[in-house]
Amino acid sequence: MQISEITNYIESVAPLAYQESYDNAGLLVGNPQDEVEKALISLDVTEAVIDEAISGGFQLIIAHHPLIFGGLKKLNGKNDIERCVQKAIKNDIAIYAAHTNLDSVHGGVNSKISQKLQLKNCKILSPSKGQLRKLVTFIPTEQADAVKQAIFEAGAGSIGNYDSCGYSLNGTGSFRGNDSTNPFVGQPGELHYEAEVRFETVFPATKQRAVVSALLKSHPYEEVAYDIYPLDNELEQVGAGMVGELETPISELEFLQFVKKQFKCEVIRYSPLQGRKVKKVAICGGAGSFLIRQAISSGADIFITGDMKYHQFFEAEGKIIIADIGHFESEQFTKEVFYELLTKKFPKFAVRLSAVNTNPINYLI
Repeated sequence: MQISEITNYIESVAPLAYQESYDNAGLLVGNPQDEVEKALISLDVTEAVIDEAISGGFQLIIAHHPLIFGGLKKLNGKNDIERCVQKAIKNDIAIYAAHTNLDSVHGGVNSKISQKLQLKNCKILSPSKGQLRKLVTFIPTEQADAVKQAIFEAGAGSIGNYDSCGYSLNGTGSFRGNDSTNPFVGQPGELHYEAEVRFETVFPATKQRAVVSALLKSHPYEEVAYDIYPLDNELEQVGAGMVGELETPISELEFLQFVKKQFKCEVIRYSPLQGRKVKKVAICGGAGSFLIRQAISSGADIFITGDMKYHQFFEAEGKIIIADIGHFESEQFTKEVFYELLTKKFPKFAVRLSAVNTNPINYLI
């Protein structure tokens, strides 16, 4: 199949619009129209991973961390990034990354961490703002149900666990077409009044093209009147981190031992224990120090993440335990996220997890 078939599906789950401004997710090396037979999944792209792809006959590497974050001005092979790009191009290997966009969605990185920690009732820790839009349009009464259904099917109208959410208000619309028009009702040159429904619904900004297209295709008028408003509401299904609950509260030390075992950690750095049971757990794969305030506000007993600096542990202030399990350790199961997504969608496409340990950090125990 074409690379674009695979990447389009990944981006339907984790849209590129959800990545952070500093990020560089997407197809980094390769042509989206190229045909591929096998894909190799890795957390990082290193020379060893590319060598593994070459020896295994893989035409595509799918990684969590982008190989290229900033722009490349030269390709002289003087550093690992340049060498990886050169080697990939020479061997016709495409490289794709889904990074903070995969961090931000249900079913992504933090959902997998929650699953490994056996958390229940999980929700986004810091939901995104500015990702919602409201559509307002006006539909002839008799055609209203059909148009609304088309809009819902395009991805509008979902609020939490509810779908097909919208509001309708009956009224009267007016219009007059010129001599070049062919109006659905009324005559050119004559002022016409029509019983219409004012219909409102919300949708994620990433679905705007599909929603507007569905509206225009299903609406009977030659010229469709509609408005789209940006909303500041939080999009509960998208954002940073996650928070959930253990089925049965356990001691702080017992929970840390459980985390150490589940994530095969050589070491866990943590702030002072509080002598309380752990019930509510906040998590963030990778570097999560920016979520300390939100973790405390959520009422979590412990915050599991990576890349904490010395002074950031003081921010616990006796209100929460901050536990740094390591960047690689917290995100290592992202490979399983990719694997499960792709094998379910494309059961006949060959997908394999990389056997290369890309963790650049070693521990002296």
